[in-house]
Amino acid sequence: QLVFVESGGGSVQAGGSLTLSCAASGFRPNYQTIAWVRQVPGKPREGIACVGAGGSVDYITSVEGRFTVSRDNDKQTAYLQMNDLRPEDTGVYYCTLDCFRQWADNGRRFIINYVGGQWGQGTQVTVSS
Repeated sequence: QLVFVESGGGSVQAGGSLTLSCAASGFRPNYQTIAWVRQVPGKPREGIACVGAGGSVDYITSVEGRFTVSRDNDKQTAYLQMNDLRPEDTGVYYCTLDCFRQWADNGRRFIINYVGGQWGQGTQVTVSS
């Protein structure tokens, strides 16, 4: 049974920081990629970061340089360190498996896609201006 438990969300002022954790079980930590996905009010759900089994990382442009994704395979946990938070970062953050880079909009935009299929409860992040 694949289970995700996200935690670490909260309310901060713009420019603040939060660290999210994703405890996962029922997967292969040495082989599978892990994605952070957020649901921003009024917008489609989007992948924002992807970390490979060996620690390779990818980000969408809007979070690159501000967010850092990492993982600890022994603890079966992924992390998302979020700095310089903005009001537009407000949303529910989830983790899921099997992410990959993909071009969208006829090659004009880079996205992080994901297979998904199983979801935890997510953790709420609220950023006030």
